[in-house]
Amino acid sequence: MLHHKPAFLGFLFVCLSIVICSADPGRECSKNNHFVGLEYEFFMVQHQLRGFFSVIDDCSFRVSEFDMLSGSDVHWWGAIAPNFGNLTRGFVISDQSLNQTYKNASFTVRLLNNVTWDQIHILAVWDKPTASDFGHVVLNESSLDSGITLSPVMSPLPTPDSGEVKNRVVTVPTMFDNCKVLSDGYRVRWSLNIDDNLIEIGLEAATATQNYMAFGWANSNASSGYMLGGDVAVTGFSEEGIPFVDDFFITKYSECTINKDGSASGVCPDTIYEGNDPVGLVNNTKLVYGHRKDGVSFIRYHRPLESPDEKYDLQVNHTENMTVIWALGLMRPPDALRPYYLPQNHGEPRSVTYGHLVINVSEPVNDCLGPLDAEDKEDQDLIIADASAPLVVVTGQALHYPNPPNPSKVFYINKKEAPVLRVERGVPVKFSIQAGHDVALYITSDLLGGNATLRNMTESIYAGGPEAEGVQASPTELVWAPDRNTPDQVYYQSVFQQKMGWRIQVVDGGLSDMYNNSVVLDDQQVTFFWTLSKDKESISIAARGEKKSGYLAIGFGSAMVNSYAYVGWIDDVGKGHVNTYWIDGKDASNVHPTTENLTYVRCKSESGIITLEFTRPLKPLCSHSDKPECKNIIDPTTPLKVIWAMGTSWADQGLSERNMHFVKSQRPVRVLLMRGSAEAEQDLRPVLAVHGFMMFLAWGILLPGGILSARYLKHVKGDGWYQLHVYLQYSGLAIILLAVLFAVAELRGFYVTSLHVKFGIIALLLACIQPINAFLRPNKPINGEAISSRRLIWEYSHFITGRCAIVAGIAALFSGMKHLGERYGGENVQGLNWALIMWFSFGALVVMYLEFREKQRRRERIFGRSNWVLGNLEEDDSMDLLSPSRDALEEKGLRQNGRMEVQLEPLNR
Repeated sequence: MLHHKPAFLGFLFVCLSIVICSADPGRECSKNNHFVGLEYEFFMVQHQLRGFFSVIDDCSFRVSEFDMLSGSDVHWWGAIAPNFGNLTRGFVISDQSLNQTYKNASFTVRLLNNVTWDQIHILAVWDKPTASDFGHVVLNESSLDSGITLSPVMSPLPTPDSGEVKNRVVTVPTMFDNCKVLSDGYRVRWSLNIDDNLIEIGLEAATATQNYMAFGWANSNASSGYMLGGDVAVTGFSEEGIPFVDDFFITKYSECTINKDGSASGVCPDTIYEGNDPVGLVNNTKLVYGHRKDGVSFIRYHRPLESPDEKYDLQVNHTENMTVIWALGLMRPPDALRPYYLPQNHGEPRSVTYGHLVINVSEPVNDCLGPLDAEDKEDQDLIIADASAPLVVVTGQALHYPNPPNPSKVFYINKKEAPVLRVERGVPVKFSIQAGHDVALYITSDLLGGNATLRNMTESIYAGGPEAEGVQASPTELVWAPDRNTPDQVYYQSVFQQKMGWRIQVVDGGLSDMYNNSVVLDDQQVTFFWTLSKDKESISIAARGEKKSGYLAIGFGSAMVNSYAYVGWIDDVGKGHVNTYWIDGKDASNVHPTTENLTYVRCKSESGIITLEFTRPLKPLCSHSDKPECKNIIDPTTPLKVIWAMGTSWADQGLSERNMHFVKSQRPVRVLLMRGSAEAEQDLRPVLAVHGFMMFLAWGILLPGGILSARYLKHVKGDGWYQLHVYLQYSGLAIILLAVLFAVAELRGFYVTSLHVKFGIIALLLACIQPINAFLRPNKPINGEAISSRRLIWEYSHFITGRCAIVAGIAALFSGMKHLGERYGGENVQGLNWALIMWFSFGALVVMYLEFREKQRRRERIFGRSNWVLGNLEEDDSMDLLSPSRDALEEKGLRQNGRMEVQLEPLNR
């Protein structure tokens, strides 16, 4: 061992020499650059990055109070401008990697040997695999004056701040002097600006997009129930993602209500108490900035310490301990009567969704160690692809792109910016590409797209390519069917430009495989699925929302009022429910639970997307017809009007809120259950009115009139009765055919399952047989000849067919009125039914009277004049061969030994 010691020392000396040489001892870290001594604040882009950056010397910098959620391969990055093109062409400036979560960390970073501050205009925290900017500082202001436009997600909004550190260059809206933890997922930050009588407040919470964040001061005279008399700011985001803040005052523990005398009470905006604040004296909170990043909501606003509104605002004494109150919960969006956002009950438990604590805003505090880490970081809209509905692909401005930086335009699918697509293996997906001739769509394994080979990367292309481009006037159709070999996650991107699309989730079969038909309802927000049973006795229905919500409702009807609703939601313990309701008004008291016979009921929520399923009979099995659900009949031959709504919350019992939906359909969609398609709602009442009037004219006037003329006008000399009979019958038949063609053309279908259609077909066939029967009638008997059996059979068949046609036609009229009332909600249906009953009752009385007169006339002819000869040798159709006295007449004629000549004429010519 001693023998080898000199050799070991020599080897160690050589290694040390190499290390010393590689350290480039000749490089001096001078302090000549003008950035030295300046401090910057990081502008947050994503991953909850915050902190301070300062230049120590020409080759190193220091980071302090640094927060960041971890990435995959994160480095310090340099670029000449903070836009998409320059950031993606940037370069690594340090050996240090940042592949961890940082919590209020401070450390020093050394630049690479070949990097100087003159090369760095933008210093960013950059994730290389995803080409993502987590946050950055702008070192050279000239990069902002070069005509480069920042994307909205990267544009800082400077704010006044009295707590500036000396030589601080930029004040960004996410940085404050103080931070206090309110609960595990809720924090308040603030900075004082005493000279301007302001306090800057920042609220951030790992909460859902439809939730509010409230913070304010409690009444100093309150010893308990701190929220009564409290002055709070309520913040949140609208459905379009726009931040807001409003000044509220609490008079009692209830949602804001307007009393009959016009006064307000509850948790109400100051402007409501003051009558909409025409001069702006009571709304003293001013929005500065807001964003949603990584599932975390952040709102910055300011309010005066001493407010001019002494009625609804509490004065903030910045030198004293004061009690503050806070809450988180669902908010109700504006409606026609209340054009403002209202916080709903925050719920339980205390210290999680609401609470209070004592704060002196002048005392420095920072117990917010590390960034908020939300469980659900995905805020992008989710679109679940369906084989029967194409995905419309266009381009638009990048407003909320999920992976900044991004180009100026990105893909929009079905009007949503860069949504997450979910497709099912084995189910073809159809894209209608209308993004422009310079944008080609393809499905790739590469996260960035833009042809990975140009970056010396490999990728698998599953569909599309340079030829998959088109415009609105001439779209290109691309069909892609993911198979068992398709990975669980791929991307839709542009062939020629990076980062225009986003993720595709590939899952095993789902609703599209389980149901035979599906359509996208109004505004492409809800997909409606259904399958009719083979015996057409039941229908299986599913509905899936295309955006996050607390509940999903579908209804059968033209509007919310007078509709049958099916509501699916998830309760507090995660259990899914589907309940049925009859809605006969706009108030909560008009939402009536029903007890329909639903089977195979399921409701689930995936990342906030509600899906409900159930099976129900087409005709309810009701023992009491007065129940509303007994009238909820689905006729598969008739278009089913479907509406929808989504909202933030739903309660099984004790509904006390109305208009709880934050988004709803603007009009119903007519779903053609038998054809498996849908179309926009049209007003069919004029169509039904014309069809019904034409049928009433035919079956209620013309055809009965023709029968009456043949039955009771034969005693009139000549053939006027015959001409009237023919004209009325053919006119009625022509009107019937026109009415049928009109209804079939307008309703776009002809189905025979409903009772009305069945009666109508029977009546139509019988009516069409009559002219054929008349054309084939046998010749009438010559004077003195006996009636042939063929003629007799023809007379009876003509008589019976005509009467049966009238009966079927009248049944079709009444069943049509019933059909109108059940499926279309027609007004005055009951009155029209009574009008039909009165009309046909009157007709029956007229027939009875005419029949009585006809009997009298026959008795007079037969028994009143024993030697009277009917007519002469010329034709006389006054005798009814079908009369019950016909056999007696024949026998009497035979007994008179030929002295009396009776000419028997046929019923018709």
